[in-house]
Amino acid sequence: MTRRTPLNRAQRALARPPRERFATQTLAFDVDGERCCGTLVRPSGVDDPPVVVMGPGLGATRGFGYRAVAERFAVGGRAAFVFDYRGFGDTAGTDRLIHPERQRADYVGALDRLTRVDGLGTERVLWGTSLSAGHALVLAADRQDIDAVIAMSPVLDWRRVIRARGGRYLARAAAAVARDRLGSRLGRGITIPIVEEPGSLAVLTEPGVRRGYLDLVDREQEWRNETPARSLSLLGRYRPIEHVEQICVPTLLLGGVDDPLVSPPVMRATGERLDRGTIITMPGTHVSPLGSRFEAAIEYQRAFLRDVLGD
Repeated sequence: MTRRTPLNRAQRALARPPRERFATQTLAFDVDGERCCGTLVRPSGVDDPPVVVMGPGLGATRGFGYRAVAERFAVGGRAAFVFDYRGFGDTAGTDRLIHPERQRADYVGALDRLTRVDGLGTERVLWGTSLSAGHALVLAADRQDIDAVIAMSPVLDWRRVIRARGGRYLARAAAAVARDRLGSRLGRGITIPIVEEPGSLAVLTEPGVRRGYLDLVDREQEWRNETPARSLSLLGRYRPIEHVEQICVPTLLLGGVDDPLVSPPVMRATGERLDRGTIITMPGTHVSPLGSRFEAAIEYQRAFLRDVLGD
């Protein structure tokens, strides 16, 4: 391992693999006429590797520390493709709307694009964290071409999360959504923060999440902590937990014992509904697996891939 200057605070002490252990390639693909971009990280000296398809978490871009995960997968003999959703990062559009259905379509576009890349194997693993962990679970329930799922810090029921914030939050959220829906038709929509302290009107307000989330922000990317308020209405209807019983492939649920968005009991109960589930809880909070608990989290994930795909 070597040390390279990270682009975010959370991974500043992280050891990174030597560059000769992997190669990178930028890939673009179209979804519904709009352009998406991603980075393919290939292991050096490995023919036809499996590919882990990685979508960023809630409101994030592929610069939020995901490259470090992809590199570790690559040195273990797996390729990894991490991409930006439409409206975020280097992709088409600037609306920053957090739209679960649209983001799942972007996953599908990424999967389709990989079929046209020479030198890759046919095995596919869906990887997600936070919101995108739910995308991975929903897609695995619907598709026949997925071999495994890694769902890290999976938010399994957004309706429950939002309702748990109480009546005052719900009233403020409903008013903001209504204003944004009306204003967006006139080109004057309103935004709310993606992440903020408890008591704020934001998408993520749970204790301890804001600092860890912002520590993952790519310092060289023009990311803004805002999304249209109507993102809340889209998330409020999103319940990936309803799909887990239809998942037939090996699935890893990995989360922190102090995660305020998905508790260990919820993880265990969900795991019991999975046909081939592996449940791992570890010290940490919602974003710790990408930051302070990175090394432990990545080893759990690599061990899972070895069990599922072989050495």
